[in-house]
Amino acid sequence: MGKRILPQRMGRGTPTFRSPGHRRVGPARYPPYHPGETIKGKVVDLLHDPGRWVPLAKIVLENGTTFLTPAVEGMYVGQVIEIGPKASISNGNILPIGMIPEGTQISNIEKRPGDGGKFVRSSGTYALIVGRTGYKTQVQLPSGKIIEIPNDARATIGAVAGGGRTEKPLLKAGNAYHKWKVKAKKWPKVRGVAMNAVSHPHGGGSHQHVGKPSTVARETPPGRKVGHIAARRTGRRKG
Repeated sequence: MGKRILPQRMGRGTPTFRSPGHRRVGPARYPPYHPGETIKGKVVDLLHDPGRWVPLAKIVLENGTTFLTPAVEGMYVGQVIEIGPKASISNGNILPIGMIPEGTQISNIEKRPGDGGKFVRSSGTYALIVGRTGYKTQVQLPSGKIIEIPNDARATIGAVAGGGRTEKPLLKAGNAYHKWKVKAKKWPKVRGVAMNAVSHPHGGGSHQHVGKPSTVARETPPGRKVGHIAARRTGRRKG
């Protein structure tokens, strides 16, 4: 068999492309959902999780349950937090989103009650509560998009810690290599048009030009399935 291109090598699942899950601290999600119950917990440690880029807070509840959650700005070891509908509106507390006042900065928002948190978990991000309609709360995400979340879904008060991460320059290629290594991303990634014709369908030529349409069908076999795969449309958008 000839030389494999990058997508084929990734699909084989060799150690180069395998996620280093054994280094992970653990899943970051809220404890099991108990409607109406308000319980206190204590932040016992702030942990670094390789590849996550967000510090994790290790919290032990009164009932002995331990869980990890993305830390918010200002959170500290020894801080007492509250979880439940009667929790105070204070940094780090976890409440049903329907109990949080409009204009409050929140993070780690559940999409559905009890799913552990799906939205706004990246470093330095936060969402804003902008309004309510019936049994749902309108939330403005960091992208500016406004979505509706069930009032029973939980969220954390405050912005996710680790803000400003992208403002620090990498300075050298080695830093970028290690940055992506913990996420099992192949880096550096050579462009297909920069390769020889034998190494990639886009290779060859003297001007690094694809030379043919880069759209391919969904059922295209591995090795040719590169470029715009099953694109809905191509070309410049008019009007």
